[in-house]
Amino acid sequence: MTVAPRETPDEVIEALDQVAETAEATAQDARRLQAAVRTSRRQRVQGRSWREIIAGEDRPRLVERLSAVLARLSGAGSRLRRAQARALRAEGLTIDQIAELFGVTRQRVSALLGRNGSAGTGS
Repeated sequence: MTVAPRETPDEVIEALDQVAETAEATAQDARRLQAAVRTSRRQRVQGRSWREIIAGEDRPRLVERLSAVLARLSGAGSRLRRAQARALRAEGLTIDQIAELFGVTRQRVSALLGRNGSAGTGS
């Protein structure tokens, strides 16, 4: 089934754009994380205690940076999954069909779509 080009904003395209921006920022963060990991590892091999190593890290510390990256990726991924689920539902797919496409349970799809799983389709 082909859909005609849209002139109105497309929620999935906006979510894809956010994923792309998040991926770029994550790539930059990953390089900084790699450097911090190498520094911590080198200091530990040189005999410093974990307390010294962690206390000596600049803020945000390595674990804090890693948590922030994971949270940002998770948020962008969640937004994309919700947008795709709503778009597929609006195109007439059933919750079971969407669940099959996503490889999740129908309950998960219902949660993505909201309480009633209709996403404005009247179902």
